[in-house]
Amino acid sequence: MSAFIYLASQSPRRSQLLDQLGVRHTLLLPNVEGDVHEDAEAIEVALPDEAPANYVERVTGLKLDAAVQRRVRRGLPDAPILCADTTVTMGATLYGKPVDAADARRMLAELSGRTHRVLTAVALQAGAQRWAVLSVSHVTFAELSPAHIAAYVDSGEPLGKAGSYGIQGRAAALIPHLSGSYSGIMGLPLYETAQMLHTAGIAF
Repeated sequence: MSAFIYLASQSPRRSQLLDQLGVRHTLLLPNVEGDVHEDAEAIEVALPDEAPANYVERVTGLKLDAAVQRRVRRGLPDAPILCADTTVTMGATLYGKPVDAADARRMLAELSGRTHRVLTAVALQAGAQRWAVLSVSHVTFAELSPAHIAAYVDSGEPLGKAGSYGIQGRAAALIPHLSGSYSGIMGLPLYETAQMLHTAGIAF
C-alpha cells in the first residue's frame, strides 16, 4: 500500500482539497527545470463536435498518460498518480480558462443570469489499473451588470480558472444557487475522489 500519491495538477485548490481529506501527496508537475518540455496546452484542445463530458474525460486521461510517463522518465518512486480536469459548459459551448481579461469579461457576460454545468473528471493510475469518475454540477449566476463583471475581472481572480470564476473566492457572491458537488466545482469532487482512492486500496 502506497504511503502517498502523486498529484499531477498545477491547481493549488486540488492540493488543498487533498489536504482536507488527509491524503498525503506530492506534486508531479510538467516542465520543471532539466526535464523534457511538455505541451500541456495542446492536450486541452477540443476535437470538432466533441461533447463536453467526452472532452473533459479524454483530456484527463491524456494528462494522466503524460504524468505516468513523467514519473518514469524522472526515475521517481512508484506510487499512484491522480489527475483531474474541470470545464464549464453551457449547451455545447466549452468555457475553459480565459486567455486574458477581455475573454474573462466575455465569458462572464454569457454566463450572467443563466445556469451552466461544471464538469470535473478525475482519473487515478495505480500500477496497471486505472479508475475514472465524472462529477457534474449545475451553477446559476445572478444577473451581472458590466460594472460587476469589470470589478470581478479586475480582482484578477478569473484568470487561470475554467469559466473565468472561482467559487471559493469572490464569485460566491454572484451565485444564488448550485446543485452537485461544491468541491467538484472547485476542481476536485471529494466524495467521488475518496471513493476512488478507497477502491484502489489507498488509506488516509
